[in-house]
Amino acid sequence: MDLLHSWGVSLAVHLQTEYSAYESWFQVVSSVADLHTTFFIFFPIWFHLKRDVAIKLIWVAVIGDWFNLVLKWVLFGERPYWWVHETKFYGTDAAPALRQVPITCETGPGSPSGHAMGSAGVGYVMVTAALSIAAQRKCPVLLYWLLQILLWMLLGLVELLVCMSRVYVAAHFPHQVISGVISGIIVAEVFSRQQWIYRASLHRYFNVTLFLLVFAVGFYVLLKALGVDLLWTLEKAQKWCNHPTWVHMDTSPFASLLRNMGSLFGLGLGLHLPNGFENKYSRSAPFRTGCIGVSLVLLQLLDSLTFSSNNQAIFYVLSFAKSTAALLVPTTLVPGGISLLLLGKKDEKNS
Repeated sequence: MDLLHSWGVSLAVHLQTEYSAYESWFQVVSSVADLHTTFFIFFPIWFHLKRDVAIKLIWVAVIGDWFNLVLKWVLFGERPYWWVHETKFYGTDAAPALRQVPITCETGPGSPSGHAMGSAGVGYVMVTAALSIAAQRKCPVLLYWLLQILLWMLLGLVELLVCMSRVYVAAHFPHQVISGVISGIIVAEVFSRQQWIYRASLHRYFNVTLFLLVFAVGFYVLLKALGVDLLWTLEKAQKWCNHPTWVHMDTSPFASLLRNMGSLFGLGLGLHLPNGFENKYSRSAPFRTGCIGVSLVLLQLLDSLTFSSNNQAIFYVLSFAKSTAALLVPTTLVPGGISLLLLGKKDEKNS
């Protein structure tokens, strides 16, 4: 593995040397590729355009990231920014100098890449959804063929940029981002064949959320009892990160787990809470556009809420609650609020 890692470090050094002018863009790409974008931007848009696609997005994102967590615990993947300091591969020669940026110092294991896996899975869902919509509307054959080429090329370009960005910031080795892309597409393809997710009850959402949480925690406890420390990467991140403030608790495995469980549970609540907001306005284009706009604004305000990680238990609970609320905003709170506002104005006119 050392030889494979050394090739990855060499590529990272090459990218940092030849493309240093694009460093800010690489950081933007990495940030956008995070599943945070799916929960706070893609989901509210798709939910009010085509609900089934939005539901699939959340399932693919959550289950994919859960598998990513388990794989990382099993594979014990290194990250370039600490491996280059600890390896004996270079012997007496000086190790290559890798530059760090504020998003470099993630605290979990590195394989496979969560950014590459998540963006590939979510991108695959959106591309296949767009093509499905075009087919349903009986798009001309030539136009449909061109649309296929355009969308798949666009997804390929996006994933290439995501992979380059993760290697550039020294957060991943090339083989980790490639395996992430492949894993993400596999998860998305599996869920494209699942129909039960669209009619799952609140009870089933609760059971799946609980199962995923208990399994992950139980797996951690079991390996801990066997003498395997699954949080070994946190110490490495704190030791080798150039700036202590760049080590963020929200990149830790358990923070990711609680966020995803909160998102899945929030989706279940949002879909099944009795609201009675189905009315003549709810299917109109202006209503949907308004819901999308208001949801995006409120979610950005919610996203501005940050929590101290001094008390980890409270931090994890608040992260779960924030993720749950993020799914309730576009599914229940905003449509309900706008419906009440419109119905109230209608009553005023009639009175």
